[in-house]
Amino acid sequence: MKILVTGTSQGIGKAIAELFLKEGHDVIGIDRQKSEIEHKCYTHHQLDVRDYDNLPEISGVNILINNAGTQNEDDIDINLKALIHITEKYGVQGDIRSILNIGSASAHTGSEFPEYCASKGGVLAYTKNVAMRVANFGATCNSLDPGGVLTPLNECVMNDEELWAQIMDETPLKKWATPEEIAQWAYFLTVTNTFCTGQSIVVDGGESIKHNFIWKD
Repeated sequence: MKILVTGTSQGIGKAIAELFLKEGHDVIGIDRQKSEIEHKCYTHHQLDVRDYDNLPEISGVNILINNAGTQNEDDIDINLKALIHITEKYGVQGDIRSILNIGSASAHTGSEFPEYCASKGGVLAYTKNVAMRVANFGATCNSLDPGGVLTPLNECVMNDEELWAQIMDETPLKKWATPEEIAQWAYFLTVTNTFCTGQSIVVDGGESIKHNFIWKD
């Protein structure tokens, strides 16, 4: 199948692209940075997802994975508006089989930067809108909403012993996901899954169910 993934230069997007390549698919990546992926079935387009006028013409996309995103840097423009534009351009068409939006557990909890939470919350609503429309093609659309993931974007807290200890106190499984673990979920939701649609799947090690109930002994 023809797979289009945004944000493939590192982290979750890179792991997703590599897994689909390993499984024998043709993968196209869009990222504002260069990609380290070298594979005969991989094509890389180096540009910003907000550069609407220069987006490549790619027909017949079977699976679209909207992974490109940022934290505290034009979040609504990149995480939501560009995601919508990419989806309408490549995803809502007759060859589509599945669309997956990489959201965030913070869309459910609100516990992060204000604009980031708002952008990812918008992704949840847009996912349901797209799911209703691509159902006409027999396709699914879901969002995969990770909690903490061991990516370069999170190294500022991963490498701080005090902050890391606090984060682990709020994470029941006492660990964060690897990009490869999130990639496995992405593959399941887009290839294996054919019936679940319009849903937001939270994969966060239990972070969003943690609560601190304080009461007198």
